[in-house]
Amino acid sequence: MRVIASAEIDRVLAFPDLVEALGAAFRADMVTPVRHHHEIERTGGRGTLLLMPSWTGPATADAFVGVKVVSVFPENGRKNLPSVMGSYLLMDGGTGEPVAVLDGTRLTVWRTAAASALAARHLARADAGRMVMVGAGALAPFLIRAHMSQRPIREVSLWNHRPEKAEEVAAQLRGEGLPVSAATDLEAAVREADLVSCATLSTAPIVRGAWLKEGAHLDLVGAFNLKMREADDEALRRGQVYIDTEAAKTEGGDVAVAIRSGAIAEGHVRGTLSDLCRRPPQRDDRTITVFKSVGTALEDLAAAMLVWRRIGTAPQVIGQGVDSKPSTVA
Repeated sequence: MRVIASAEIDRVLAFPDLVEALGAAFRADMVTPVRHHHEIERTGGRGTLLLMPSWTGPATADAFVGVKVVSVFPENGRKNLPSVMGSYLLMDGGTGEPVAVLDGTRLTVWRTAAASALAARHLARADAGRMVMVGAGALAPFLIRAHMSQRPIREVSLWNHRPEKAEEVAAQLRGEGLPVSAATDLEAAVREADLVSCATLSTAPIVRGAWLKEGAHLDLVGAFNLKMREADDEALRRGQVYIDTEAAKTEGGDVAVAIRSGAIAEGHVRGTLSDLCRRPPQRDDRTITVFKSVGTALEDLAAAMLVWRRIGTAPQVIGQGVDSKPSTVA
């Protein structure tokens, strides 16, 4: 059984290909049971343990089974550690034999960003040129790169509740040749943005619906429990809302919270990422769109399968530009 570390994942993945792989997975008949979700009481706070299985359907010639074990410890940022860590076990779908253990933390940021970019492919304006990234944690560089792989983004404003962190990450990304600058006035930046992506642990809304201009796309990635929010109710009411899976109606912040409070009806949610991939909607460039993700094991399996297939054929260095470079963990 092979151990695949983060550097090797970075070496073989590129966002255009990963977005395509996720699109194919959401159109396929993969089996993805409800994930196991366990709260852990510990000294200094609470943690969460997630078990996320998925496998390819019986008609698949090249079959795989996989499961990700994830820990979510929100206070880890104070220790300069990622809040989300995990490992991914990939198994042969015909025999159940383990074939690889992948760095689950790295796999997660790649597939999470790719899922948002896949949604934006269907929901964001084709000419989207201005992006705002809210949050400067581990996901931020990946979300920026992923969205840039799908839309002609020429300007990225990066905002963080700690301005010095936004400056640091923006400088790192400029060093890669990306058009990223730190923003201090979030409202002004959002009002000009074609695409707003949020990846935070905020417990109160950061982005206001009143700030979104016609045709803007709002990508909500953080807020993983019902105590968290990244956008206010008005943002959801103004937008055509899509979610990655049905779980987003009951898990995570934003959409699930708004449904529980009655701020939006469950029917306000127009569909899932599978619906978007199978039946892409006709987009009006004046329409505000919203995508909320809570993550799904299907994405992990699709990403792990792509990594495994690439490992055997990849040269020592693969990929070009920003996709092949690792990011700094917040």
